[in-house]
Amino acid sequence: MKELTTGKRVLFLTLMGTLTQLLGFGYRVLLSRMVGAQVMGLYQLIMPVYSVLLSLTAVGLTAAMSNLTPKFLALGKPETVSQLRKTALFWLILLMIPVSGVIILWSDPISVYLLGDARTQLGILLLLPCVALTGIENIQKHVFYGADSVKIPATTELLEQIIRAVAVLGLLVLFLPQYPERALGLVVLGMILCEVSSALTLTLLFRLHLWRPVRTPERGLTMQLFTIALPVALTSLAGNLMHAVNAAMVPKKLVESGLSQQEAVSEFGVVCGMTMPMLALPTVFLGAMSLVMIPRLSRAKALGHTGHIAHIVSKALSVVSILTLPAMGLMVVVGEDLGCLLFHNDQVGRHLPMLAVAMILSCYQATLASALNGIGHQGTVAFISILCDVVQLFFTASLVKLPQFGMAGFALGAVVSSALGFLFCIWSVIRATGMHLSIFSWFTAPALAALLMALCSNLLMNRLIDYGTNSLSAGILTSLFGVVLYLVTLHAQGVHLRDLWGVL
Repeated sequence: MKELTTGKRVLFLTLMGTLTQLLGFGYRVLLSRMVGAQVMGLYQLIMPVYSVLLSLTAVGLTAAMSNLTPKFLALGKPETVSQLRKTALFWLILLMIPVSGVIILWSDPISVYLLGDARTQLGILLLLPCVALTGIENIQKHVFYGADSVKIPATTELLEQIIRAVAVLGLLVLFLPQYPERALGLVVLGMILCEVSSALTLTLLFRLHLWRPVRTPERGLTMQLFTIALPVALTSLAGNLMHAVNAAMVPKKLVESGLSQQEAVSEFGVVCGMTMPMLALPTVFLGAMSLVMIPRLSRAKALGHTGHIAHIVSKALSVVSILTLPAMGLMVVVGEDLGCLLFHNDQVGRHLPMLAVAMILSCYQATLASALNGIGHQGTVAFISILCDVVQLFFTASLVKLPQFGMAGFALGAVVSSALGFLFCIWSVIRATGMHLSIFSWFTAPALAALLMALCSNLLMNRLIDYGTNSLSAGILTSLFGVVLYLVTLHAQGVHLRDLWGVL
């Protein structure tokens, strides 16, 4: 398969990544409509367990494959890549055995005491083959990325999203209605079918494109593998454990606030399975920007061009403000009606303003974290991430149980933890690069334009609805008006979008 130049590779990955995220959001909308808020809540409870299991088994090995594959190809040892893949798969299966044993033996107490809902037990057990297959898939996928062969993994990732949607939604169409625990089991079973397809496809493609017979085995591969894999796995495990604890704690604390178990799980499912993914949809550009920015920062760091690093990061922050602030402003205005339209749930709009602020701050944090990764400060990023998780956990533990707060306490924790992460990240970037603050271009100008747009759009939305316009038409007209007003206001303040295209 003919590969792409660097610029075309970035454009291709950006396009494929955006399509994958849009398909994933559409799948989530249909899934939530079919199974409802309660099953979505159960799904949100087990997904952190899925992430923890991947951290224990596959995440470190995957990172090692990305790092070691280009090394051996550069040394002219393509056959060693085949040996490395075989070694990584061997250790994946070896790690899965004790992990699976613990989950099978302790699935009941894990579901009842750790996750707080016995209905998650079937889903937890079905996660085991899903984790193993995902590990097999990701190890081989990152061999292709390490070999600068981006077409195959990016295309299979898009196809994987399609197959997952067809498998999961198809099973639900065939077998619903079911009890919530069985509905959750059907969702995970569909994920397994998807991962079987992806693992087999990537195995076949590896054999066709990258496999070489090993004549002289390379010594010390396991040591090289785990030198990279172990610290990555431990960092990932720490973060995912914090997420899992936080996710499991939310419904428990909601029950303490006076809700029933079913009401608590449903409210958790609405916020984390519907509202937050809806808010995240306009931020698909972040992955593309990081994809472009990190290699540029790495090159500038290697050449000692500190001023160029500061310039790139400054432009990136301006891009985040200019794109994210109006998107979240419009979401606050039309989000409640959009949530009802997409998810058929009138609770999606609750806590929307606070969660929108948290999303803005997390976008800044993610961009600055990418900058720190690009200049080699991965340890700082890991520390800040874990610190933010601890802060979120504190708010969940202390406020969600109070009747006057409930999920508002969780949303407030998201705001505070994201703000803290943003402040620590920008301080770390300034300290590492000597970058000067540009408050007006980074924040003030886009914030003022977004505020004016949100206020006028809110007024227009209410007037259109008062005059009998349906919610969909009113939302579309309001959004178009808001975008035009925002761009005009931004231009009036001397901020020109053409100056920012170089970052994207």
